[in-house]
Amino acid sequence: MTDFHADDYGLFETQSERILDCFAHGALTGTSAMPNSPCREECLRRLPGALALTVHLNLMEGRCVAPKEALPLLVDADGVFRVSFARLLFCALSGKREEYRRELKMELSAQIHVLLPAIEARGEALRLDGHAHWHMLPVVFDALMDVIAEEKLPVRYIRIPREPLGLLLRHLPGLLPFPAINAVKSLLLWLLAGRNLRRYKKALDGMEKRLFLGVLFSGRFDYEKMRRVLPLAEREAARRGWGLELLAHPGAVYEEADVRALTNRDDVAFLTSPNRLREAEALKRIGKEGAAYAG
Repeated sequence: MTDFHADDYGLFETQSERILDCFAHGALTGTSAMPNSPCREECLRRLPGALALTVHLNLMEGRCVAPKEALPLLVDADGVFRVSFARLLFCALSGKREEYRRELKMELSAQIHVLLPAIEARGEALRLDGHAHWHMLPVVFDALMDVIAEEKLPVRYIRIPREPLGLLLRHLPGLLPFPAINAVKSLLLWLLAGRNLRRYKKALDGMEKRLFLGVLFSGRFDYEKMRRVLPLAEREAARRGWGLELLAHPGAVYEEADVRALTNRDDVAFLTSPNRLREAEALKRIGKEGAAYAG
């Protein structure tokens, strides 16, 4: 089965309505909700029961859920996240890796438990992914697996954003163009995912597996690319006996007050990109084409 998925639900109300529009009028089947958003509860009330809900672990945008006094390495005095991807990637060089791991465990646990009651009330399985895929960073993934094991959380699925690069490269001419930086991100995530899969093979083997698409084409995942890549990816997923997760970002942030409320400068360009409209349109067009790609 193909899960047409949208991240960042619940960040802002109008932005979340754009995601819901892709469910009502398109192929969208799942979304990941921001645990630390001030409008989280209102957005959860609007979430249709048929739209699958995932926890979108977030360490870069907004404020922490755990007490800010307990997270001096992750947040500033106001509780706003101030840690960077690079700092977490290379935290071992600072000699503070275990301190980061302890703080991450507190925050990740708090974020999961904020959304867990809503997930249980909906009768859904507990699924996890991460904003900008930061959950793949070794220290973050280690902390996450600690939380799952220590709290015996019934996690059904963790997104492993390891795209089938060999498959995509074989069909590359028909999938161009895409931002060059996306190729770097996809390769880095492929390597990080490999490390996590090896280290936690036993635990992850017991969870649902999905082929993943969405980093290489992020920001350029228009209708033509989705239509070209879907049959290829669905055949590959079927060959492995897995599901397929296709990630898009239709939840654009365009309202001035919401843009001003964003706390991470790197997030602003990504969340306000006009290309998000193209990804939303792609989901709607595929949804209108019928059940073949709507799940």
